[in-house]
Amino acid sequence: MDYVSLARPAVRLLHEYSAGTTIDQAKRRFELDRVIKLSSNENPRGSSPKALAAMATLTGANLYADDDHLHLRARLSEPYGLRIENTILGHGSNEILLMFFLTFIGPGDEVIMADPTFSLFPADAIVTGATPVRVQLRDGGHDLDAMLAAVTPRTKAVIVCDPNNPSGTCVDPAAFAQFSSLLPPDVLLFIDQAYREYMPAASVEGTDYVKSRRGTIVTRTMSKLYGLASVRFGYGFADQGMIDLMQRVRVPFNVSSPAALAALGALDDDEFRLATIAMNDEGKAYLEAAFKRLGLFAYPSAANFIAVRVPVAADGAYTDLLKRGIIVRSGDKLGMPNFLRITIGLPEENRALVAALEAELPVWRERAQIPA
Repeated sequence: MDYVSLARPAVRLLHEYSAGTTIDQAKRRFELDRVIKLSSNENPRGSSPKALAAMATLTGANLYADDDHLHLRARLSEPYGLRIENTILGHGSNEILLMFFLTFIGPGDEVIMADPTFSLFPADAIVTGATPVRVQLRDGGHDLDAMLAAVTPRTKAVIVCDPNNPSGTCVDPAAFAQFSSLLPPDVLLFIDQAYREYMPAASVEGTDYVKSRRGTIVTRTMSKLYGLASVRFGYGFADQGMIDLMQRVRVPFNVSSPAALAALGALDDDEFRLATIAMNDEGKAYLEAAFKRLGLFAYPSAANFIAVRVPVAADGAYTDLLKRGIIVRSGDKLGMPNFLRITIGLPEENRALVAALEAELPVWRERAQIPA
């Protein structure tokens, strides 16, 4: 049986998501004893202790979870002046993105997004029969003027990833305010802020636009700052009317009891949150200074990772660092040739990365001068 011929045409256009190299894969491939993973933008400090403690209190695993999570939704929404009715939960923020597409986007629609940006944006557009309209980044950031110019009568939504993944840049708050005011009122605005907690204080606050501009949704996650990547918990804020419709396509019991307990525990862990942000800020400053000293260009980052340009093909640089026991993300897989996306790690991990770059750069620069 030819399964490909039976698949929907949109599915045939897609590729399986590539999650990158794991520590075990790197150890086996190059017979390494120690591997530093700086590729998936995870929290190098581990997980929130209060989240782990909360999960340990789990009872009744034989019973279905509370599907409403009213207390958790209240805890998430109240700091922003929003309500339970404005809040939706997901198996990671990726699920909320898919709920949004399944609810509002269909064949014939156009969805405007940056290029490159998070790979699930165009994938979800394609799988729902829509057309992803890709607008090239300008200096590594969203070209908001070009995105506005790309709006047509078929535009159903615009997606802004802030900070953008994989470049790490954030949009200017004043420019974004003007952009949102000029966006046609019948165009939905999706703001992905998976890394919001790492951003400078004066950055765009997506929830402000949920309250001031109808048709706006903002998503967040606990995978990054709170170190709960494998637990899978995300959340979103929008108008009640949008949330009510998205609830119709939400998979029942999509948030497990362990994930809900972990989220509640994490919300009480100010010590872990503040220490993580402080360490990330220090690590970012160290790496940015090191890249400058080494003559490497890097985009200004508002996240827990940095996109840095290397003088050779990104895949080759990735492999060379992997041989040294350091996993980074090749920009060739992310739409950024000659760039590496590097997670900001623990201080000793950052130092090991810089030492590896110092060792490889002379070889890379010599390689770059050899004619192909």
